[in-house]
Amino acid sequence: MRDIRNIAVIAHVDHGKTTLVDELLKQSGTFTAHQEVEDRVMDSNDIEKERGITILSKNTAIDYEGVRINIIDTPGHADFGGEVERVLKMVDCVLLLVDAQEGVMPQTKFVVKKALQLGHRPIVVINKIDKPGGDPDRVVDEVFDLFDQMGASEEQLEFPVVYAAARDGYAKLDLAEPNENLIPLFTTILNEVPKPKGSDENGLQLQVFTLDYDNFIGKIGIARIFNGTISMGETVTLVKADGEKIKGRVTKLIGFKGVDRFDIKTAGTGDIVAVAGFETIDVGDSLCDPANPMPLDPMHIEEPTLSVTFAVNDSPLAGTEGKYVTSNKIDERLNAEMNTNIAMNYEQIGEGKFKVNGRGELQICILAENMRREGFEFSIGRPEVIVREIDGVKMEPFEHLVIDTPDEFSGAIIEKLGKRKANMTNMVPMGSGYTRLEFEIPARGLIGIRTEFLTETKGEGVMNHSFLEFRPHSGTVESRKYGALVSMENGEAVGYSIFNLQDRGIMYIKPQDKVYNGMVVGQHAKGNDLDINPIKAKQQSNVRSSGADEAIKLVPPRVMSLENALEWIEEDELVEVTPISVRVRKRDLDPNVRKRTAKKVKFAD
Repeated sequence: MRDIRNIAVIAHVDHGKTTLVDELLKQSGTFTAHQEVEDRVMDSNDIEKERGITILSKNTAIDYEGVRINIIDTPGHADFGGEVERVLKMVDCVLLLVDAQEGVMPQTKFVVKKALQLGHRPIVVINKIDKPGGDPDRVVDEVFDLFDQMGASEEQLEFPVVYAAARDGYAKLDLAEPNENLIPLFTTILNEVPKPKGSDENGLQLQVFTLDYDNFIGKIGIARIFNGTISMGETVTLVKADGEKIKGRVTKLIGFKGVDRFDIKTAGTGDIVAVAGFETIDVGDSLCDPANPMPLDPMHIEEPTLSVTFAVNDSPLAGTEGKYVTSNKIDERLNAEMNTNIAMNYEQIGEGKFKVNGRGELQICILAENMRREGFEFSIGRPEVIVREIDGVKMEPFEHLVIDTPDEFSGAIIEKLGKRKANMTNMVPMGSGYTRLEFEIPARGLIGIRTEFLTETKGEGVMNHSFLEFRPHSGTVESRKYGALVSMENGEAVGYSIFNLQDRGIMYIKPQDKVYNGMVVGQHAKGNDLDINPIKAKQQSNVRSSGADEAIKLVPPRVMSLENALEWIEEDELVEVTPISVRVRKRDLDPNVRKRTAKKVKFAD
């Protein structure tokens, strides 16, 4: 049996996981001298590269001093917690990265809790020790306190600590040592990570932890072998989570090294491989020895907390910018997404309407962003939290919210969150002019708050949250304070008209943008909606004045990104998404219908 170590790199978002994996790949000699390697090589998806975040957990393998080290890079964002949870079951140890300045953050707590429950003894890597505001000793104490709070065992509390600056490619076991390379980290991994349990002699037990899809070979399950061996062309039994057994043949067996995938003939205990040949394979399924199938426990995946309605675009500009506009195409694409993304699900709820359930706004935004880049055109409704009924009581998801803000804005933040039913649990001065605030808040209260929060803190605040639990429904939450400026005409916007409307609020359009009746073209300065005419041009007259016309000065419009638009809209509005534009519109385009509906709602209240 080969000498193997299986580790996952876990941390809060932006603490340097992917950068560390990059350096491990480079310094282990995985890339040849002439091979060109880009930064954050594990972030393969366009959106991951642009935003600098990891969305999908990915695995790689390196060989160091004759030992095969399988590394899984995981997302740090709470919305992708489902990805992290599964991965932790596949490894024997975790590298817990903590930023030397920020210390323990909400997502750190989430991943640590999962890792400790599974019995892992983490290797703690204090990263970014080169930061001027870094305080590695304080952060080690924070990590110890966190482990203690989470009920860690004596052995888990004796965790090894490595100090690193992943970007500069060095690690050390003592802060006084010189900055050289990552050898101290490699040595710690070889000494501290347990070897895989199990044996090649036992019957096959392999469990799938993530999915991939290939147009030629179909669904691919990426899995860890806990016992036995598997070979290309072998007949094995697939055991589903509900106990159903399906016999099938392994049509392709794929191994990993660096960023490459290649076909292999056979693999044994402790290996992480990709297996093809089973169309119904899913996360948590086991592949077993047909003579004596002994499946592993199915995985528990955290349930979705947010739902959004995707629908066919029916605005007057429908079909003018997108390539795929029919409900069949949207259905196909959502189905393909669910093939590989198990933290989401969807159902058809009407003609051309699909309800998509996910773990958070970011996760749903990324699906929508990917779809628009592929040429899809559709509309999205306002995100809603999924309310459950437990023992006859309406329960809603609550989140643990952590905010780091400059001291002078903390009062305004506390007031704003109080109106959204947030309950403050902790307030700690962080030094250097910052305060950390901790809240428990209904997930509904977080919808639409990010933009307001950034405005309130002048872009200097940092906000993070992770799912806490379901609690009894907490009544109504304050929503948007401002009304919408709604176009009452179809056509192209005119500079003269926009100039005259600027005093009414913030405009979202510029001259020559296409507008239609019922489209939201700006944010009203008051609380009510206002119908306006943005296509009215200046009339010519017979009287010519001696003075020239006054020059109009236009304020640049606020450009709405997909995330801003989803946060901003109310119940009666939709976001129209096309490969070229993101527009906000009223659900009912006819102003008379809107007035009648508003009267009914008022009457009902």
